[in-house]
Amino acid sequence: MRRNFYLVMNKLALMLLLVVLLGCSAPLPRADDSESTPEKVGLVVSANNQFAFELFSRLDKSNNVFFSPYSISTALAMTFEGARGRTAEEMQSVFHFPEDSVRRPGFASIYNDLNRKDKKYALNTANALWAQKDFGFLPDYMSVVEKYYSGKSTNVDFVNAPEQSRVTINDWVEQQTKNKIKDLLPASPPVINPLTRLVLTNAIYFKGDWLFQFDKRKTQEADFKVSPDKAVKVQMMGLSDEEFNYADMGDLQAIELPYAGKELSMLVLLPDDINSFELSAEYLKMLKNNMRKSEIPVYLPKFKLETKYFLSEDLKAMGMPTAFDMDADFSGMTGTDDLFISSVIHQAFVEVNEEGTEAAAATAVIMELKAVMIKPFRADHPFIFLIQDKNNNILFLGRVVNPE
Repeated sequence: MRRNFYLVMNKLALMLLLVVLLGCSAPLPRADDSESTPEKVGLVVSANNQFAFELFSRLDKSNNVFFSPYSISTALAMTFEGARGRTAEEMQSVFHFPEDSVRRPGFASIYNDLNRKDKKYALNTANALWAQKDFGFLPDYMSVVEKYYSGKSTNVDFVNAPEQSRVTINDWVEQQTKNKIKDLLPASPPVINPLTRLVLTNAIYFKGDWLFQFDKRKTQEADFKVSPDKAVKVQMMGLSDEEFNYADMGDLQAIELPYAGKELSMLVLLPDDINSFELSAEYLKMLKNNMRKSEIPVYLPKFKLETKYFLSEDLKAMGMPTAFDMDADFSGMTGTDDLFISSVIHQAFVEVNEEGTEAAAATAVIMELKAVMIKPFRADHPFIFLIQDKNNNILFLGRVVNPE
């Protein structure tokens, strides 16, 4: 009898172990794209691309630039879900977000597609919310973000352990980007403090091989003209005897380099004068319509870029200042207008070599509790004063019209 009991218990233990192991290998939860259509996805893509070009035109043209428009738009879309009134109107104008019935399933479909497993390249994205553990966020808000963005909330303690919370978030970002994005939230200047109530994060990672890889034996040192009168030495890769989509517009050349699987590509634009060239959705559409298959030698430098942007001032200047001040209305998050955006941070990495490309990016939107605005007491005009004892007995009473 006892032997049978042990046999049954052993079988149960094995079954439990199997369930745990299966659970560990279960795919990430999908966002709800049941109401998505190609048209809705197209509208979200158009909004993202328009924001991309507008932000790109603002960033310092004298330095290298690299960022993920998708990552920034996604993090701010989750934030937008809690915005109301003028705050929401300004955010919509900057990011060109379509209406709820389009935006939500559109973002959900894009999220699911980026996380597909049947790909010949590595591409994944993840969203997460980090909420103060005892703060009253509305269940409806959290539900919408989880349903359409797969942004699950994790409780942290910004009030009593801001540094530990910062490290926890940074560790998640580092894990999601294969260690390419480190210290997204810096310790100095401090961006996490006891007034922080919510941090919304997006991370995206890509690694793909070229469909036609460059021959390492053809890579050689060459000049790269950083200006008409200055050149630097770079490792220039070379490739020939292959056909690519190509266009020569006279003052600009363009070539499309596909990755393995032919689903993704790098479009390289080479204007004669990059300082006078303005990139737009309309120009890009016209350019792609003019591209034709051509067998053309390609020379591209190996490069690696690491960038970090504190985007608050850029987003204010682009048309959404209210989200960052004391008039911000994110009552869709909490039921009251007690939160504002204190910082938007974006960090990105890309490396291009003979084999292919590796890229990663992450965005954090930091929401803080509005501090009580203390109006300074500045006696710079006529005033009345009293001197009284502990019983409130007025001993002296006066009025100052002119202190001199």
